[in-house]
Amino acid sequence: MELRQLQYFVTVAQHGSFTRAAQLLHLTQPGVSAQVRQLERELGHRLLDRSGRTVRLTPVGEAVLPHARAALASAAAARHAAQEFGGLRRGHVRLGMVAGAALTPPSELGTFPGLATTLAAFRQEHPGIDFSLTEDTTARMLSTLRDGRLDLAVVGLPSPASGREGDDGWSALSGLTLHTVLEVPLVAACAPEHPLADAAGSADGSDTGSGPGSGSGPGSDTVAEAAGAAGAAGHGRNALPVSALAGHALVSTPRGTGLRTALESALAEAGVDPAVGVEAAAPPQLAELAAHGLGVAVLPDPGPLPGLRVRPLTGPVPRVRIALAWPADRPCSPPAAALVAHLRQAYPGPVGAQAPAGIQDSAGAQVSAGTPAPADTAAPSAMCSSAAAPSSTSRSSGK
Repeated sequence: MELRQLQYFVTVAQHGSFTRAAQLLHLTQPGVSAQVRQLERELGHRLLDRSGRTVRLTPVGEAVLPHARAALASAAAARHAAQEFGGLRRGHVRLGMVAGAALTPPSELGTFPGLATTLAAFRQEHPGIDFSLTEDTTARMLSTLRDGRLDLAVVGLPSPASGREGDDGWSALSGLTLHTVLEVPLVAACAPEHPLADAAGSADGSDTGSGPGSGSGPGSDTVAEAAGAAGAAGHGRNALPVSALAGHALVSTPRGTGLRTALESALAEAGVDPAVGVEAAAPPQLAELAAHGLGVAVLPDPGPLPGLRVRPLTGPVPRVRIALAWPADRPCSPPAAALVAHLRQAYPGPVGAQAPAGIQDSAGAQVSAGTPAPADTAAPSAMCSSAAAPSSTSRSSGK
């Protein structure tokens, strides 16, 4: 019996598909199937029922699964213990990042280090620690965090609900520790000749929504509202109700990204069916597509751009939130814990960030739904307790 066989079995059981497991493991489907069959031969029982469209656990598989997971967790703990002897002199951190996220807020909010600057400062302090950076959607990165193929990730946090049936907006984040980095409102951007470029809107630019996505209630005095006010004043445009987007082709990021989820949540609250006609990976691409007349882009305020009209949105104000996420149920390696501490100091996050019941804030405490999370000044969660003291990174320079 080999650890890789247990990993393959656990991955297939989790996703109910050999094909999906092979994709996640970056292997061929026949290879995964052959290793699982070898495991079944060694144990003398079938662990998986392959007769239906979805692979299901047999009774023996259900009994074996928790032991397989425990064995993998023990192996990870053994590697962690060995790494302790090396301290922070060497190591490798696997960091995921949602496509287009640069961890840099609108310029009106002041100087704030970009991710490349912050990683460079970390590397100067820990020259023996390497890291790999992968761009993907939030949905896929949450899966790879749980599978142990990422150490931490920069993800887009959902709105309280995406508007899709059975989606409470937060269930996918259970078992993770979160540190909110940034929260900014979304605006509508279109070509000057588009009907919405000069359509009537809210004269004062206020948020007329009252739901969770509207920004009312505890913690609403955040970076997001400052950015929203600055953006509205900078462009001199009346706010556009989200409902006015009905019937217009929209330009957005793919489903599974935080930006798309925030948009769909706001549309659902306004009673509008989404009509996304063009998708792109990052906000600069969205702005360019809108400027060429391919639709209305909904994105963080891009600032003044030639050939683009920008209007704040209201009723409700869609907001996208970016957070660091790492597993809460297994220890971080010392290099990963050091990077978490470094990133948390570089990006302290907005005041009053909230998380629902069952989701941990970055201090490791359970946070009740609708209750502001404690200020992010404590060390990383207990699962990252091996981190060195926070580095001397400053918000202004990243050094």
